Amino acid sequence: MSQMLVGIDVSLRSHHVHFMHGEGHTLADFSVSNDTEGANTLIQKLLGTAEKNQCEHIKIGLEATDQYSWHVAHYLKNQLHNYEPTFQTAVYMLNARKVSRFKKGYDTLPKNDRIDAWVIADHLRFGRLPHEMQETLQYEALRRLTRTRFHLMHEVARNKTYMMNQLFLKFSGLRQDNPFSNTFGTTSLAVIEELDPETIAEMPLEELVEFLQEKGKKRFAEPEEIAKYLQKLARNSFRLDKAMADPVNISLSVILSTIRHMESQVKRLDKEIERMMKGFT
Repeated sequence: MSQMLVGIDVSLRSHHVHFMHGEGHTLADFSVSNDTEGANTLIQKLLGTAEKNQCEHIKIGLEATDQYSWHVAHYLKNQLHNYEPTFQTAVYMLNARKVSRFKKGYDTLPKNDRIDAWVIADHLRFGRLPHEMQETLQYEALRRLTRTRFHLMHEVARNKTYMMNQLFLKFSGLRQDNPFSNTFGTTSLAVIEELDPETIAEMPLEELVEFLQEKGKKRFAEPEEIAKYLQKLARNSFRLDKAMADPVNISLSVILSTIRHMESQVKRLDKEIERMMKGFT
């Protein structure tokens, strides 16, 4: 019995499909919608073509494009399992970069939207494939959470950089030489949100020390030295025009609120990740 190779070029609304015989010639070329109806049409055509051409072994390849390939890949694997052992099917999630490099190995290829499905099918024919896709939904679910966490942490870092740029406009000295070990610590943020350089410079030293002690929960070893240094920074900082002061303060408030919300969601993800990890042990 021969093998049939199925290349699927996935996209948001539809997939282009190429059926190739193990010897390299085309068996079918068509498109299906990216939904269960389209997937069922693909399965019917796949089984019919395989039976007609006496292809017992079927290899299915898709580029690992995360969301667009996920549903159809798992649907095909689950549904085609019901037709074993008459048809032996294997689904492969292919690295998009490797497929692209494989495609560059051809001297001439027709320039149309259907060629990628043909390239994927031909890639299956030449072998050197990754491991066959397995049903590992627990790991898939964990990966989804960790990827979301990575995305959020990237956004937190990006927003913190943006906030630091806004801080220079409000309090240039504090941006240049913050006396607090963590700019995003409780006391530092209290200074940024509740005070401004003019207020700090004119405050009685005792009042500023009391403010720092209250916000820092009396954890500073030398609060008076920090207060003096803050006043020095405030006196030497540029003054922001009144027309800019409110917009900058609003920008800082909004971006800090965004950062806090995202950090709270990261903690939420961490709890769920920890819960799932316990299920693997």
